[in-house]
Amino acid sequence: MSDLENPFQETLISRHRAEPCTVVIFGATGDLTNRKLIPAFYNIAACGDLPPQFKVVGFARRDKTDEVFRTELEAGNRKNSRQGHNEELWSSFSQCIHYHRSEFEDLDGYKSLRVLLDEFDKERGAPANRLFYLASAPEAFKSILEMLRAAGLNEGVGGKWARVVCEKPFGKDLASARALNHVVAETFEEKDTYRIDHYLGKETAQNIMVLRFANALFEPNWNSRYIDHVQITCAENLGMEGGRGGYYDTAGALRDMVQNHLFQLLSLVAMEPPTDLSADSVRDEKVKVIRALRPLIGPEAVGKNVIRAQYTAGSVDGVPRVGYRQEDRVNPQSNTEPYVALRLFIDTWRWQGVPFYIRVGKQLPKKATEISVHFKKPPQVPFATNNLIKNSENTLVIRIQPDEGIALRILCKQPGQAMNMQQVKMDFRYSSSFGKASPEAYERLLLDAMAGDATLFARRDEVENAWKFIDELEKAWHKTDNPPPMREYPAGSWGPKEADDLLRQDGREWRLL
Repeated sequence: MSDLENPFQETLISRHRAEPCTVVIFGATGDLTNRKLIPAFYNIAACGDLPPQFKVVGFARRDKTDEVFRTELEAGNRKNSRQGHNEELWSSFSQCIHYHRSEFEDLDGYKSLRVLLDEFDKERGAPANRLFYLASAPEAFKSILEMLRAAGLNEGVGGKWARVVCEKPFGKDLASARALNHVVAETFEEKDTYRIDHYLGKETAQNIMVLRFANALFEPNWNSRYIDHVQITCAENLGMEGGRGGYYDTAGALRDMVQNHLFQLLSLVAMEPPTDLSADSVRDEKVKVIRALRPLIGPEAVGKNVIRAQYTAGSVDGVPRVGYRQEDRVNPQSNTEPYVALRLFIDTWRWQGVPFYIRVGKQLPKKATEISVHFKKPPQVPFATNNLIKNSENTLVIRIQPDEGIALRILCKQPGQAMNMQQVKMDFRYSSSFGKASPEAYERLLLDAMAGDATLFARRDEVENAWKFIDELEKAWHKTDNPPPMREYPAGSWGPKEADDLLRQDGREWRLL
């Protein structure tokens, strides 16, 4: 294992701190800034990792002062900060927060932003790096990028860098993703472009590579010889609360979750070992996984391997829930799926014949995201006369949320004279093992963007190859004469029976969460 240990050790030891930096958040009055970004910066400051002379500028249309903006963000931080809210720390931290009012299409607003950033540099006595965060609605990305370029803000000052962070969704199909990538490429180089996916900032997601490649227990067995199948589940126990129905009904589970979050997890599980832990080495291997996905083309192939469904009226945790088509801002005749289950195959030597089952849905019984790796059963010759328990295969469960951690399920003999076996769990939890909760995903990702580490961000070819696969499924659903049917399931259940049948016809079952 020595050849595998050095790259991890070198990367972990050599992580560098970010230099003085100004972050400009476009769409700063939105929910993301209030609920995630500012609390993330605050917690970074609480840990002592914020760059010196740090500044953050909120860029939005509404008219307000720095003090009004800070007061609004303070209320959000009290509610959302991982480490609680400390009055003294906030008083100091909030002084780095500023507000700049402008329309996204107004070039003069960007020119005055440049003057403000130059003033900050004069106060510091030297130029600082600049990070532009697109937290606005996706339709505003093009205007913002064009205005940044027209105002000359896409170029660093005095040898310092300028970078852009793009929130999802990054396009709605292959054509729009390519068009947006073209606009980004005209404004920022690929090395300065950070397409964010907060799932990759979660500690357990980051730990997948260490688990796989740094442990002799798993590395030799991570292939089709020993693994029977893999399941990836993302369950939500909510529906269209907060007015989200308007957006969601134009996207659906496939485009909102599978194309980005779940394909990223799939890539980490299935990738080959990178030559080192540099950003491009890791992303080279991840994109190979997406390119190796067996295509599903046409209604027949899609219908056999993909189940889409909408929830009907039911209850979750005893609370009555309306059906999807009765949700606020959802078309009563909607043909959008809040649930999708897929059976995928990766046509590589390592994974030949191993199915990957993915499911994501709204209004399910609980909120949980996990990966479960189901190993093949050994020959049961010594125990052939005993009653083996159902689903007795060894299973490695990687919990992404909540209660991040890893569990290994194995068979053991029950106490007593009889040779009765029972499945037991060896459990690792971040909070109990390390004595503290994991940092929020945005904390890690924001630090990485400021430090210039793009490992946990999607590269252009990753995004486009994922959309290429997804577009074929969308085409079969919406652009053919005989599309696969839309299934139904009651709110509070684990999905449609057809999704269960997808596994049962292979002699398998979804893992109970």
